[in-house]
Amino acid sequence: MTIFRCPLCGGPLFEVPGGLRCPRGHRFDRAREGYVHLLPVGQKHSLSPGDDKAMVSARRAFLDRGWYAPLREELEHLAVKYTGGEPVVLDAGCGEGYYTQGVRQALLSAGKAPHAAGFDISKFAVQKAARRCPELDLAVASAYHMPVGDGAVDLLLNVFSPLAIEEFRRVLKKGGCYLYVVPAAKHLWELKEVLYDAPYPNEEKETPYEGFAYREIVPVSYTVHLSTQADIQALFQMTPYAWKTPGAGKARLAALPSLDCQIDFRVHIFQRES
Repeated sequence: MTIFRCPLCGGPLFEVPGGLRCPRGHRFDRAREGYVHLLPVGQKHSLSPGDDKAMVSARRAFLDRGWYAPLREELEHLAVKYTGGEPVVLDAGCGEGYYTQGVRQALLSAGKAPHAAGFDISKFAVQKAARRCPELDLAVASAYHMPVGDGAVDLLLNVFSPLAIEEFRRVLKKGGCYLYVVPAAKHLWELKEVLYDAPYPNEEKETPYEGFAYREIVPVSYTVHLSTQADIQALFQMTPYAWKTPGAGKARLAALPSLDCQIDFRVHIFQRES
């Protein structure tokens, strides 16, 4: 069973040997890792859109060390709280599947029967996710053109990924919930102090969206002690700062023996009204 639909005609997709096929004959082969590629050429803005291999590898190394485990645990708690017995869960921008896998396991441990799916525009990220958790329904796809039917999803996750609110509203069932994770004011503040001469805090705001009701905003804040250059560099390389930091900032970071850094998130919980 797959939650995904044909990205070319919108028809349902059915399992066939080696992949998926819609009634109109559009076929999508499974990669050897198990995911399907549902990103038409017309929706690609580059040859390899999304995070590259280096960023994906750095993020996996950092997440696997458990530095963001408190965030994952909070998402697991919220997923159990805001779903029924057989929820369809969709991670929009699933990356390497770290949070998707955790939420699915938490729902199973709570006695529920989830169907968990995820997609990302980065082929390299989805490859890692498929290797990490082959039990997930995974695809390469765009958040702005989700290959998912209307009202098909009970719980949608969006962790540091593009905000495609019209598509989120379309795919969520009435009463379904949307967990939106954003960096709070002091997220990675000490890292930014090393990299930049005049860092500024992230903006925090509550933004209402048509068709959604706010349920709550949950803070996740703590400090990590990164005692090796490997962990410091993994954190740096998985952020957008790796693309735009001047050489002097990179040199200062490379000279650090350790780094104590604030981790500061907000989880905004919305419920689909109509």
